[in-house]
Amino acid sequence: MTGTAKAGTAGQRRAVFAVDQDAALAALEQAWADGGYHAFSAGHGTWSAIGGAGEVLTGATPGELDRKIRAHWQAMQ
Repeated sequence: MTGTAKAGTAGQRRAVFAVDQDAALAALEQAWADGGYHAFSAGHGTWSAIGGAGEVLTGATPGELDRKIRAHWQAMQ
């Protein structure tokens, strides 16, 4: 077992647990933009978003960021 899986284009390989960063950012934006969150980004192992009042929310993975945004959104309701 090599720990890689085929990516979208022929001959290109990506680690099995590697995240498609562009797709994950697009999914987060689609899910949360209407809730007032924007400026989704990822770099150097940190995923982030900015809330409507300027709060910076961060997570180590897209899933962790999603959970933090959800908790923040619920606290604001």
